[in-house]
Amino acid sequence: MQGKKLPLVILTRKLPDQVEKRMCELFDTEVVKQDRPMSRQELVAAVKRADVLVPTISDVIDKDLIDQAGNNLKMIANFGNGVDNIDINAATGRGILVTNTPNVQTEDTADMAMALILAVPRRLVEGANVLSENGVWPGWSPDWMLGRRIYGKKLGIIGLGRIGTAVARRAKAFGLSIHYHNRSRVSEKIEEQLEATYWADLDDMLKTMDIVSINCPLTEMTYHLLSEERLASMQDTAYIVNTARGEIIDENALARQIESGKLAGAGLDVFEKEPAFSPALAKLAHLGKVVLLPHMASATVESRINMGEKVIINIKAFIDHHRPPDRIIPEKFRS
Repeated sequence: MQGKKLPLVILTRKLPDQVEKRMCELFDTEVVKQDRPMSRQELVAAVKRADVLVPTISDVIDKDLIDQAGNNLKMIANFGNGVDNIDINAATGRGILVTNTPNVQTEDTADMAMALILAVPRRLVEGANVLSENGVWPGWSPDWMLGRRIYGKKLGIIGLGRIGTAVARRAKAFGLSIHYHNRSRVSEKIEEQLEATYWADLDDMLKTMDIVSINCPLTEMTYHLLSEERLASMQDTAYIVNTARGEIIDENALARQIESGKLAGAGLDVFEKEPAFSPALAKLAHLGKVVLLPHMASATVESRINMGEKVIINIKAFIDHHRPPDRIIPEKFRS
């Protein structure tokens, strides 16, 4: 990247047209013709040639791939907030800077979490399917399609960060009482605004919640955070909503708990092995016990464009020898 030579920026997926257009104006940009995940072989070829790689959550950028990168690769500008798809330590060790796109998905993801909080206990999808699939509705009945009241219930939020706080604000407006578990307690001001109760012990919180919303990032510490043992400790009338990462829940254990009646249901936008998901969960969805969505919490036009703009800003700052605003620094490299 010397002189006036533009950096070679390789996109791994199709991005919004206006984002791609702007990238092509600013950089030597390679776009993909078909919107599908790159194969491993294609990713290897990309990291060997690129100055900047722009991957998404569907791309596994692990140590083995990074070790095969060419000397030109100096930046991985992730199109997404979460970076659990990238081995940050391996990249940093090779002198490759990693950025993400934080803050632009907060409200959209919180909207979806709130939608699932409403949809699962109130049986919204199940009710809609009565009309769309059967085409026959016998009419109103006082003892038919009964769900659970939302107002007055206890919502336990795992991860009261930006998205968790946005979920809490929405839920409070619906009359839920807010509870949360974090590695560290939030400020007294935020607790007062949300009328939120802090639980230092996650196990204690789970035992008393009516609904649990997962809003924490996926890390080594949060993998299968909701284990079979923890799921079994919850009330049999409780619901779980996950718009974070599928791996935070033991998916098979969750299916077993719901199938046995030890949990009331779940609303899931993410899965352990996307795009695959548990056949047991699919069966439960047909029975109206769970609501399954295809990872669409942040899928708004505004969000995708904002994410692209963040990627562009980070790349432009880097090639102009400035510090990218969304640089990721792993714990082991922090001073």
